[in-house]
Amino acid sequence: MRLSGGIYSVLFYIIKQERSDYMTLKEYANILLPNVSHTKEEYEAMYKDRKLPDGAIVTRFAPSPTGFVHIGGLFTSFIASTFARQTGGVCLLRIEDTDTKRTVTNGIEEIIRDLKDYDITFDEGAISETEEIGEYGPYIQSKRKDIYQAFAKYLIENNLAYPCFMTEEELENIRTKQENVKARIGIYGKFAKFRDIGIEEAIERINKGEKYIIRFKSPGNFENKVIINDAVRGKLAFPENDLDIVLIKKDGLPTYHFAHLVDDHLMKVTHIIRSDEWLSSLPIHVQLFDTFGYTRPTYAHLSPLTKKDEGGIRKLSKRKDKEAAVSYYHEAGIPKEAVKIYIMTTANSNFEEWYEKNKEHWTDFKLSFDKVSTSGSLFDLDKLTNISRNYISTMKASDLYTEVLSYSQEFDKEFYDLLTTYKNYSINVLNIEREIERPRKDIENYGAVKREISYMYDELFEKDTTQYEHKDFYNKELLTYYINNVYDENDDKQTWFNKIKEICPRFGFASETKEYKQNPENFKGSVSHICELIRVAVTNRTQTPDLYEILKLLGKERIKTRIEKFNI
Repeated sequence: MRLSGGIYSVLFYIIKQERSDYMTLKEYANILLPNVSHTKEEYEAMYKDRKLPDGAIVTRFAPSPTGFVHIGGLFTSFIASTFARQTGGVCLLRIEDTDTKRTVTNGIEEIIRDLKDYDITFDEGAISETEEIGEYGPYIQSKRKDIYQAFAKYLIENNLAYPCFMTEEELENIRTKQENVKARIGIYGKFAKFRDIGIEEAIERINKGEKYIIRFKSPGNFENKVIINDAVRGKLAFPENDLDIVLIKKDGLPTYHFAHLVDDHLMKVTHIIRSDEWLSSLPIHVQLFDTFGYTRPTYAHLSPLTKKDEGGIRKLSKRKDKEAAVSYYHEAGIPKEAVKIYIMTTANSNFEEWYEKNKEHWTDFKLSFDKVSTSGSLFDLDKLTNISRNYISTMKASDLYTEVLSYSQEFDKEFYDLLTTYKNYSINVLNIEREIERPRKDIENYGAVKREISYMYDELFEKDTTQYEHKDFYNKELLTYYINNVYDENDDKQTWFNKIKEICPRFGFASETKEYKQNPENFKGSVSHICELIRVAVTNRTQTPDLYEILKLLGKERIKTRIEKFNI
């Protein structure tokens, strides 16, 4: 049926009259989010595609400045940066500081310092609270407010976002009702009170001064399934998101969900490597990417580090566990390389076997997503300590000296002064039983060095009041005779030991340990007892590294002085 020209004229007049009072969604968006300097399209044009080699990936570490870096954060950042490095890609550091209530003073600087301590480097991102490198910034989210609002405006203009005027009291009442009827928690369906609010009503509320946030108008259906391929966990199925999540908060800053979409899209991040605490949010995130028509990034969700506790297993806790803080390892003097090697053992199940064959080149190991545990790794401080012990045993004495000097400068001024005063001597002390097939493994961290070699410094030796009972074979006459008539600094090791054996009969000791064991009633002890007596006299220890090397470094005069003062 065709309409006559007259009717067309009437309809045109009516429509024209109605549109004179009609506000477009674009104008509506300008009222809801005023003073946004650029459009979404303009921002997208500013962020050019990256030029990277084939197979290269772009990862990011995105911590919040809410306190110290958690060992789990170090774990994630190490894995993300390693994957990027081994593919010739890019890893960036982005600071997610939009939760202003939880942000702590100097939080950004603490994050950067903790990561720097462990040589976790980034190709771009924040390098301080005021400086950054890279062409895809700003890398601190609070400086990207205008960008987020431009993307939110785009959703409003396309009827995919709306203002929500619910008060905290109303939100709490909804939560209580949902809990009472055992419904899902959140704003969706009938609980989304302002989802279909008219423009006129919204403007009226705004004019009255009512506060509002911007919510996403989710197109999802909870009864539908969304399939997501996770690089670590494989194919995952979730109910489709139908929550009208918050996009822009009352302070104008975004929530994590929305910032994640905007930043990872603009910064061209290809792989999101993060904790599995975000698994439940995955349907939200892929829905946002799909809504904008963007390519979904590859997600890789890492299981948390866990700990045995009272017969059960729980996540490592910032509040409960001192070892949760990255600073703990620095303060304990555990080498950063040992920490990284330990992280590798928790990152890929095949690393330990590989490392046994390639200890000196562990950085050549290639991480793979399919070898990452999906069940979580039990944090084992004893294992880390053992790795640290083994790592320190392989260090050159000069390198160990440098690390211990740096550690002591911060944590032990007394020892630092001694190390500085006696540099070459200290390096020689640290070199005892080091460059051999089976090096000493008595030092578990840099803080333990002083404990293990303090007797080599007269200033510390004289403070040691420990007493040992060796009355069964103690012989001051023997010690005096030995230092005055036997010991020669120029003897090689075998000659030195043979001379001790030669004086055994003179003082009632067996020259051979086997001889003593066969007839213990005939001797005061054996040659090994004399060595132990000398050891205790000059070190005040029953166990030390090679005694011959210790005596050689102490020198005859110092040995003589210690023997003269030694008395049980």
